Amino acid sequence: MTQVLLIFLPILFALLLPMLHKKISRVHTGWFVLLVPFALALYYASFVPKIGDGPFTSTFYWVKSLDLSITSHLDGLSLLFSLLITGIGTLVVLYSIFYLDKKKEQLHNFYFYLLMFMTAMLGVVQSDHLISLYLFWELTSISSFLLIAYWYKRDKSRFGALKSMMITVFGGLMMLGGFLLLANAGGTYSIRELIANSSTIAESPYFVWMIVLILLGAFTKSAQFPFYIWLPDAMEAPTPVSAYLHSATMVKAGIYLVARLTPLFAVSEYWIWFVVASGIITLFWGSFFAVKQTDLKGILAFSTVSQLGMIMAMLGAAGIALHVDSPQQTIFAFAAYAAIFHLINHATFKGSLFMIAGIVDHETGTRDIRKLGGLMSLMPISFTIAAIGSLSMAGLPPFNGFLSKELFLTSMLSLKEFELFNFSTWGPIIPWVAWIASIFTFVYCLYFAYYTFTGKGKVDKLPKKPHEAPIGMLISPIILATLVVVIFFIPNVIGKYFIKPAVLAIQPQLYNTSSDVAIHVQAFHGFTPELKMTIGVVLIGFILFLTLKKWQPLYQLQPDKLSLNNLYDRMMRVADVDSKKISELYMTGAIRHYLMYMFSFIVVIVIATLFWKDGFSFSFENTAKIGLFEIIVVFVLVASTVTVFAARTRLTAIIALGAVGYSVALFFVIFNAPDLALTQLVIETVSVALFLLAFYHLPKLSRHEEAMPFKMRNFLIALGVGIMVTLLALSAQSQKLIPSISQYYKDTVYTEAGGGNIVNVILVDYRGFDTLFEITVLSIAGMAILGMIKLRLSKKEKKSNENE
Repeated sequence: MTQVLLIFLPILFALLLPMLHKKISRVHTGWFVLLVPFALALYYASFVPKIGDGPFTSTFYWVKSLDLSITSHLDGLSLLFSLLITGIGTLVVLYSIFYLDKKKEQLHNFYFYLLMFMTAMLGVVQSDHLISLYLFWELTSISSFLLIAYWYKRDKSRFGALKSMMITVFGGLMMLGGFLLLANAGGTYSIRELIANSSTIAESPYFVWMIVLILLGAFTKSAQFPFYIWLPDAMEAPTPVSAYLHSATMVKAGIYLVARLTPLFAVSEYWIWFVVASGIITLFWGSFFAVKQTDLKGILAFSTVSQLGMIMAMLGAAGIALHVDSPQQTIFAFAAYAAIFHLINHATFKGSLFMIAGIVDHETGTRDIRKLGGLMSLMPISFTIAAIGSLSMAGLPPFNGFLSKELFLTSMLSLKEFELFNFSTWGPIIPWVAWIASIFTFVYCLYFAYYTFTGKGKVDKLPKKPHEAPIGMLISPIILATLVVVIFFIPNVIGKYFIKPAVLAIQPQLYNTSSDVAIHVQAFHGFTPELKMTIGVVLIGFILFLTLKKWQPLYQLQPDKLSLNNLYDRMMRVADVDSKKISELYMTGAIRHYLMYMFSFIVVIVIATLFWKDGFSFSFENTAKIGLFEIIVVFVLVASTVTVFAARTRLTAIIALGAVGYSVALFFVIFNAPDLALTQLVIETVSVALFLLAFYHLPKLSRHEEAMPFKMRNFLIALGVGIMVTLLALSAQSQKLIPSISQYYKDTVYTEAGGGNIVNVILVDYRGFDTLFEITVLSIAGMAILGMIKLRLSKKEKKSNENE
């Protein structure tokens, strides 16, 4: 239970923020918030030495009868992500204390959204229940929307936030469909039980649909091609948000989902092809277009897209290990290890680079790389951190990115040897694409660091006079940059305690314990093809960097009309402008038109359903005899109805309408339904009284002649409704498609509900929610009426005061 409660600790603490912000305004709110991720990081760190012994599970049922629960399942994979969420979260909060001015910013809002997001991410990576995972998944979209739009007065912030939510929520809805198909095929919502039953699920006719729908959710969240377009626009968020969401947490949610479900879906060639192809295309696309960007965070956004594609491709290759035997199995097992290793490395160097971009913006007043340069002597510590992060991302030693990049190249080269699923045709192309993408990765890394900190200075043209950031703002990136170097020298220590337990969760079919993952990482293991490729990346990448200004204008040749961003903008314009035009065709403001649409639709749906369900089998057996009194009441009812339409005065129409209602009440009396009769009589009496009270305010009856097509259309609709109701009543009386629930009420009214009056029990117990909602609606209507009365009285008092 403790594990589940700690998932909600951040958002529970967030509820106290308005009080803390108001009562202790002299202290930066971030200092209080810092305690939450730091305490959680310590708590999750305590599991590291013992996670190899097995997972730790805690369950809280919120609707037990429906098997809806929040199950916190900590294994190697979820523990690693939990540590990233809380560990990087601690550094980001510390950084934000010095980045966000407590006098200028609404800090209680910022930290509330941040803590909400932290809870959502912890829920995503620890949930063993598909429905709770989905709920937390969508909460990440909502909270990230609020964080990206934190500076909501800026148009770009609002646009970027909406764009990210539209794309990720679309993916989330698709993922929910996949989850429901998966749970239906597996007979459970538990991810662990589904993985254990993977062979049965693979036989489902909807197996490929599950893969497609779930991957749509993963690809949209992790900014895979072509859904990556939301990520660059999300850079309008404050830098702490970018450093947290877009380096270590939110964009890794899709990575986590693919890793978690690899044991379940990797039996299919579709899963492997979709994940590998999406990853390798995203890797190339992001690295190629990163060089085009001129905004520092824009460069890092496209680099993030590229790196996420790299991790995704490795996870796809890891699934191949289920289809081969040794020694190929060992080679593809490297891919899972490399993916997790690079995921850790990416969080360290990309987090530090985002923070440095924020520092440059904070101290110079701009992120435009064309206006920057020569900052190395003015900001030496920032330059050192930027250099370490950039060179690690470029894949150079002695930094951690070099090690995981070598493993990435190994896994991509291994695809050439894989002959199943048509990889013998396309497999040899993948290493070349990965190598070319690595060249552009090298270029944009040098581009980011060199043009920002070296070259000719433009200090006089900057909005602010640049200087080194305060030490408080530098602590977090310094820690991350230190980890970049330290991990290079102790990769196998990181592997033993963090990576191998995660690999065990991704490839449980291959290993029994994390110690069985016999992978040893070293910086130099001979003059291998991977090392040759790295040397080629450096040489060609350096040449491209030196000639950057000569070929960079080639990016301008791409027409904006052919961009994915333009496609999204056109779709949004269609949704906004064209949808408005369509709605104006039927939203005329005339109630008669709306009734016409509704009645027409209902008639078509009901009659079509009767045909589809073969509902036209009428039986008049066991029906009551029709007496003279019933005939007279029917005659009065029909005559009153006709009078309503034929009346030439308002008074006649009101009286005839009342006669219709009272006639219906008489039928309830005849058929022994006194409660319904009483209700009908009260309603009709009140309605007639209200009409008479408002008599002088009612519009005069229109007697102008309508065109024949108008009359014919109304006649057909009225005739259709009458036929529908008649057929429905006869069909309902003649047959039962499902057993009546009345016998259940009779059997359980006393034993289960403890009541003697069956009508009262039905209203209060069996239909309790229905009655509650009715009371709620009446209460809301009553409050609205009271508000209007008070408003009218206040206007009268104001007017009388003005007259005085």
